Amino acid sequence: MTKTLIVPGLDGSPAPHWQHWWAATDPMALMVDLSDPARPLAAVWEVELASVILHHPDCVLVGHSLGAVLIARLLVKWPQLRVRAALLVAPAETAGHDRIGDFGPIPELPFHVPAKLVASRNDPWMSFGRAARLAGAWNADLVDQGLAGHINVASGFGPWPGGMQHRDDLLRLTAPWYRPAPAQRRAL
Repeated sequence: MTKTLIVPGLDGSPAPHWQHWWAATDPMALMVDLSDPARPLAAVWEVELASVILHHPDCVLVGHSLGAVLIARLLVKWPQLRVRAALLVAPAETAGHDRIGDFGPIPELPFHVPAKLVASRNDPWMSFGRAARLAGAWNADLVDQGLAGHINVASGFGPWPGGMQHRDDLLRLTAPWYRPAPAQRRAL
């Protein structure tokens, strides 16, 4: 069964954030524990996420805000990682933000996996136009969430079954052709 790795952003995704709800209600989901969420370092978070992917090959990545940017960086930098698909929700613009500037510039190259970018028309962290341009650069499907703010608790998103539906759509899309990596035998 495909594992869903939930990748939080700046300051994490504590309850009642939809990512926390998802990790608590989906037995195939795992919240990725990234170090020092209040003072993130791009190089550290990249290595931490890559390590979790190596332990859960063929996973679906679900990132919010800075977590979405982290996923984009990883998919472009290390395309050999075994990732089945990616769901990027409300990516955060890194330019001009001291706490996350280390994650910029946001890569604008195509991903090697199917992806969806869910964006809001009134997100204070990234304009809809910028999100649309990134979706195009990444070859990701753009989902217009309407006037949904940053798609977080402050904008009314605690439980968000729609996120799971987007993940399930990606799983259905990849099902006809996706073949998981063969199980590795461990040396005794």
